[in-house]
Amino acid sequence: MSRIRTLLVDDERLARRGLELRLASAPDFEIVGECENGREAIEKVAALQPDVMFLDIQMPGQSGFDVLAALPQDSLPIVVFVTAFDRYALDAFEANALDYLLKPVDDTRLAQALERIREALRDRQTLTQHEKMLALLAGVQGAGELAPEEIIARVTTPAARYPEILAIRTGRDVVRVRAADIDWIDAAGDYMCIHATGSTHVLRATMKQLEHSLDPAVFQRVHRSAIVNLARVRKMRPHANGEYFLTLEGGQELKLSRTHRDKVELLLQGDLNRRAPA
Repeated sequence: MSRIRTLLVDDERLARRGLELRLASAPDFEIVGECENGREAIEKVAALQPDVMFLDIQMPGQSGFDVLAALPQDSLPIVVFVTAFDRYALDAFEANALDYLLKPVDDTRLAQALERIREALRDRQTLTQHEKMLALLAGVQGAGELAPEEIIARVTTPAARYPEILAIRTGRDVVRVRAADIDWIDAAGDYMCIHATGSTHVLRATMKQLEHSLDPAVFQRVHRSAIVNLARVRKMRPHANGEYFLTLEGGQELKLSRTHRDKVELLLQGDLNRRAPA
């Protein structure tokens, strides 16, 4: 059995060191990297593709929740939260996370978390885990819903059917997201993450709803759980199995499945190079 590739993310060096020492007694776990902030975590998840990530919640700059929101959901590792939050604050996500460790980390709880990781990897219930992570983000950030009747503006051509702005209703507020600002969208189950101008909007919607709301000349499905703004694609890297990896302007990397390869390649080689971002 291959070793479980593990990433440690915590702004406290001593906390990372403590986990490192304890994981040394679990020979099936291999620490492949350590990060002290959210930006490093996002970069190393893409570069190292770990199986599991021990993720601190409270970090300067980007929180652990910000890190989760910024990662493509189809490549999200198993996540175990490491937090100094009081017990009451854990209730919001306890049911959704694979597990959590409360600082200072207890040896018995760590052993339980490691066993849960092993079971999750054996079961390979990745979609279920992605749904749980998005449900977690929705609970923390507030899940919106598409409000097509409240679309603020449409393209000026009378015959056009695609809006310039998507209205996302969150509670009493309506957040205006310019379609041209959307970089990519990823999904699991009934939750969608719309990534635009450095922010992520989590909402309850279906992939079909979003496909119908966005201009197919600009947005294309590249995976069963991902839509990309073609104007944001800067590089395509082929994979041995016939898939591709798309690198976006912001450095994010998305998988282009074989099912969608020919359609997207044609668009990328066509008017993508002539299309300027709005």
